Amino acid sequence: MALIRRRKPNEPSKTSVQREEEEEEEDNSKNKHPKKSYKKSKPKWSCLDNCCWFVGCICVTWWVLLFLYNVMPASFPQYVTEAITGPMPDPPGVKLRKEGLKAKHPVVFVPGIVTGGLELWEGHQCADGLFRKRLWGGAFGEVYRRPLCWVEHMSLDNETGLDPPGIRVRPVCGLVAADYFAPGYFVWAVLIANLARIGYEEKTMYMASYDWRLSFQNTEVRDQTLSRIKSNIELMVATNGGNKAVIIPHSMGALYFLHFMKWVEAPAPMGGGGGPDWCAKHIKAVMNIGGPFLGVPKAVSGLFSAEAKDIAVARAIAPGVLDKDLFGFQTMQHIMRMSRTWDSTMSMIPKGGATIWGDLDWSPEEGYVPGKRKQKNADTQKASQDGLESNISQIKRTNYGRIISFGKDVAEALSSDIERIDFRDAVKGQSVANTSCRDVWTEYHDMGFGGIKAVAEYKVYTAGSILDLLHFVAPKMMERGSAHFSYGIADDLDNPKYQHYKYWSNPLETKLPNAPEMEIFSLYGVGIPTERSYVYKLSPSAECAIPFQIDSSADEQYEDSCLKGGVYTVDGDETVPVLSSGFMCAKGWRGKTRFNPSGSKMFIREYDHSPPTNLLEGRGTQSGAHVDIMGNFALIEDIMRVAAGATGEELGGDQVYSDIFKWSEKIHLQL
Repeated sequence: MALIRRRKPNEPSKTSVQREEEEEEEDNSKNKHPKKSYKKSKPKWSCLDNCCWFVGCICVTWWVLLFLYNVMPASFPQYVTEAITGPMPDPPGVKLRKEGLKAKHPVVFVPGIVTGGLELWEGHQCADGLFRKRLWGGAFGEVYRRPLCWVEHMSLDNETGLDPPGIRVRPVCGLVAADYFAPGYFVWAVLIANLARIGYEEKTMYMASYDWRLSFQNTEVRDQTLSRIKSNIELMVATNGGNKAVIIPHSMGALYFLHFMKWVEAPAPMGGGGGPDWCAKHIKAVMNIGGPFLGVPKAVSGLFSAEAKDIAVARAIAPGVLDKDLFGFQTMQHIMRMSRTWDSTMSMIPKGGATIWGDLDWSPEEGYVPGKRKQKNADTQKASQDGLESNISQIKRTNYGRIISFGKDVAEALSSDIERIDFRDAVKGQSVANTSCRDVWTEYHDMGFGGIKAVAEYKVYTAGSILDLLHFVAPKMMERGSAHFSYGIADDLDNPKYQHYKYWSNPLETKLPNAPEMEIFSLYGVGIPTERSYVYKLSPSAECAIPFQIDSSADEQYEDSCLKGGVYTVDGDETVPVLSSGFMCAKGWRGKTRFNPSGSKMFIREYDHSPPTNLLEGRGTQSGAHVDIMGNFALIEDIMRVAAGATGEELGGDQVYSDIFKWSEKIHLQL
């Protein structure tokens, strides 16, 4: 930069020509004497400048990537994946279309709990602008914008189990009700897309969506859902040349459809009046995916403390976060208050008591070793069993029958060493929480410290005492549940009392329809640690806290331990243990039994879990996880072949990797 000489006050002003000449002379002198030159000063950047540049770079990068994504060939992602992992197999729909398979039997999808969308039809002032918007399923934006309002509208009336005054939330209709749970997270979408490749379309596919929060009979009382399912199946069969329907329930949907099959044949007004041969006339096969026929221990922990393994892990990683009052929203308490109004959750409480699930000293899965399961067939069964027995002698015994134990020492102790104080006659009392926690009120606040202490001092709960425990800690919820569900084993199925709808979703207290040609499948994943029993502790003292929580510090150090983070696991699909998914088809319904008097054929098809090898595979095409299995190519192919006319025998009969037949034989049930 040129130096400018200041003019003295009395010095006459110079012309522009003279100034330019002087500046040239100064520049020349600088070139002759470089040591005297001055450095050019650099402008300083502020934080605002840095932020603007950073945002600008992100935006430019985003738009470039978006442009490249839109201009790239549609096959490019598959090309990259195949370059890394090798050639991808054809989707089942493409493969079976090449074989010449075509749509034949109409199919009906029955979604499970929480996977079906719910939308608002009437609400309070805080829900303005949400008419017919999804409160459940989709983006879940309202959970973040107005969480307390969302909880209020997702809850049912705690007395009736139906709509609260001034609120109407209803199930979404059509295939979109449960094709995706959230953007990018498929449920039924992959199966629907593959069925479409062999000719299926909306007139031959029906999503039997329902309000999964309600008890099964109340879906008919409030929405006439069971009548709609009956009418749609009849219409689809009539308009498809008389070809019977293939029903595909998932998860709790298996229990819901079991209830439907009894309802549709029962006389009105309690039933649908279809007559004793309705199922035989209209249903070819029922292909249950991950069906919790005998319940799930996970339901117990959810109702008892509003948590499961995932919540216990989150608590261990970030202690206290879930229990804090975040923006006026005490997470766990509100979840408990809301979920305890959903009567459907009580349908998944373990059924069959100690006969099925074991007691203090026995369980069918006794001796299970994680990671040691092998495929069972005629050549390897004895060798693998011998290897399994040798492993059993080297590890600690797991008492799976103790579904809830207060303390790891109680879970492992001999039953004769456990001193228990019966909680059933304990006197409940109020605590200070009664006056300070009204916004997050749960039934625990009515128990008081005396009732809470009594529950902990009983120390261990089996499937036989779980019902008494839940009646003690959640009397309102269980009073409603007892009117709609039952959990025992029938002595005499011809007793007129079993004609009541409360027994219809319990396979141990009801008969299958008189439909000898109808086939029933149990399709489920295996090879994933699945919650079976829990180690609990009293929560840290707090007025508004849930008083019990899973003890995430309870752990075992050896490699093949079943106990991790306070949860004992067994073989299953991460949600439903093998015992619950497979027992009825393995033994309870197999052949002509009192639960299956017409001898409908049973098939077990297990899918050994194989996680995706890299991120490009998404959730995997060989997954056995409870929801991800809906994208399992082998399962989809089995379903499509049956829908196109194949029988269970033509699929290859049973496909078993677990010890389900061995465990079933240990259960002494009158058949």
